[in-house]
Amino acid sequence: MKHAVSLFAAASAVALLPASLLAQTVDDAKTDRQGAEIPDSEEIVVTANRTSRAISQVGESVTVIAEEEIINRQPTEALDLLRTVPGVTFNRNGGIGTNTGVSIRGAQSDQTVVLIDGIKLNDPSSPGGGFNFGPLLTGNIARIEVVRGSQSVLYGSQAIGGVGNMITREPTEDLNAFARAEYGARDTVDLVGNISGKFGPVSASLGANFARTDGISAFNEERGGEEADGFESAGVNGKLDIALADNISIDLRGFYADSETEIDGFGASGLQDTNEVSFRQDFVGYAGLNASFLDGRFRNRLGFAYTNIDRNNVNRDTDTQTFESNGENRRFEYQGVFDAADSVELVFGAEREESDYSSGDIAPEVWINSVYGQLNVTPIEGLSLTGGVRYDDHETFGSATTFAASGAYSPNGGDTVVRASYGEGFKAPTLFQLFSDFGNSDLDPEESESWDVGITHNFLDGRAQVGVTYFERNAENEIIFVGCFNNPLPACNDPDNPRPFGTYDSIASTSADGWEFGVALQPADGFDVSLNYSIIDAFDDETGNRLARRAEETASLVADYRMENSLGIGTTILIVGDSFDNSSNTTPLDGYVVADLRISYGITENLELFGRIENVTDEQYETIFLYGQPGRGVFGGLRYRM
Repeated sequence: MKHAVSLFAAASAVALLPASLLAQTVDDAKTDRQGAEIPDSEEIVVTANRTSRAISQVGESVTVIAEEEIINRQPTEALDLLRTVPGVTFNRNGGIGTNTGVSIRGAQSDQTVVLIDGIKLNDPSSPGGGFNFGPLLTGNIARIEVVRGSQSVLYGSQAIGGVGNMITREPTEDLNAFARAEYGARDTVDLVGNISGKFGPVSASLGANFARTDGISAFNEERGGEEADGFESAGVNGKLDIALADNISIDLRGFYADSETEIDGFGASGLQDTNEVSFRQDFVGYAGLNASFLDGRFRNRLGFAYTNIDRNNVNRDTDTQTFESNGENRRFEYQGVFDAADSVELVFGAEREESDYSSGDIAPEVWINSVYGQLNVTPIEGLSLTGGVRYDDHETFGSATTFAASGAYSPNGGDTVVRASYGEGFKAPTLFQLFSDFGNSDLDPEESESWDVGITHNFLDGRAQVGVTYFERNAENEIIFVGCFNNPLPACNDPDNPRPFGTYDSIASTSADGWEFGVALQPADGFDVSLNYSIIDAFDDETGNRLARRAEETASLVADYRMENSLGIGTTILIVGDSFDNSSNTTPLDGYVVADLRISYGITENLELFGRIENVTDEQYETIFLYGQPGRGVFGGLRYRM
């Protein structure tokens, strides 16, 4: 499999696309949510610096998947898009809806901050505090930004691997509508609708989605799985911007998803078909007040963000509940952005985050208070420098201070950009790790240091771009589960709370380094091609073993051609190298190649017919040992845009 990936890289003829190449061109927006002016036709990213900046001024490694690409690729779930981002790997125990972890540059899957419309999605009730991407549908997600590398200065705890921000459709000046309906393999139905517009002082975007499928057996059918495990989800999303004055507005955002996933479990013979279902409800909301002063130079946001994830599993054979938990996160935040001069911008803020979870008789909670500041300067034309610091005070482990710095230099107006960044990260112990029956209240936070350096170059009048990025990350105090037999750890010898099955300890250290290569081409108008190739060497420092479920090599090709006769064709090819399922590296996972083909045809200016074949070659593969993945499937539908 490694040979196949290397051949793919060689066939690319050049270093493949580093994620920082992809950015959205903003043509109609005039200001961001805090009122900062956005120049017409600038390539803009927001997540990297928590304020709008041109991509040529950003030193961090960033990938942006914009709305047109999302529409062209016809994805049902967010994972369909994330899997082709450089440096990103995933693992999933079954088909759509099942538990799915996403890793950035070899970090643990729970070392990523996941946002929806800027609101934190990470689940406080999960053991590692990560986010399960399994039930997350594309729905009305219109933009994805992924920032790679430790980002705790701006995003706090968990931002060791990076940050992923899913952004739903924004309010618009004119009345806009989007609708999609499709049907396909395994009796799959996917319905999406969204409407946006401005009505007096109120700008709004409201949407809904529904999906269901008979699914596949989570227990790999090649290993004996027979019962298909279905999935169903319904959700809504909304944004309201209410202008109280020219410089003051109210910002309201909400996202809700209610999903039901059939799962397989373990019995006397190991993993087997079971009649068990997992119910999950995700709700996130945000209410904020935006105010700008000094002719827009001083922009302020005062807000409250809320996340609640409720999960419970039921055995339908016995009609009994086998698992239940609820995680809640409340964040009170202030952020200010001050343009001290044309070339000097200061981003600063304060946050208080309160988290709690309940499971059975356990209902702990914890708080963390934070302040941060970041200075963005452009001392000379073409050179952008950024430096920041953050201080966090946590209820159990005390304080943590993190630093970050980055720079971007272009000698030729953005055609060539040299980037470098350094960032520190930390991850507070989760509520489960601190207070569950396996908990240890003496845990230290996980800590990381990461850096990267890269270069991109545009040529052929912007129709081609190539680049390369090198990165390293070192993490220590990583929290792992340890046995308590003959273990002198105080938590293992607590007479008031014995832990016969083990507990958690902050003793692991890991390291990762690698390369991200890429090329983006536009051979003709409407014809877009991007290729990415990543090498990730992620190891346990103590054992020298590779970290589980992190392939050393991954590559992807995404190509779409929109012709003048309204016909569109495209393909996505994902190549993933070999990896191991366990930390001892004794259970191998074979690499795989998955190819999708798609086609579309514009019936009218607004109505489009589309279809695709997923996994054209019917590749049989596992990303987690014993769990299967979907085979070949044909899907088709109609899409309407106004």
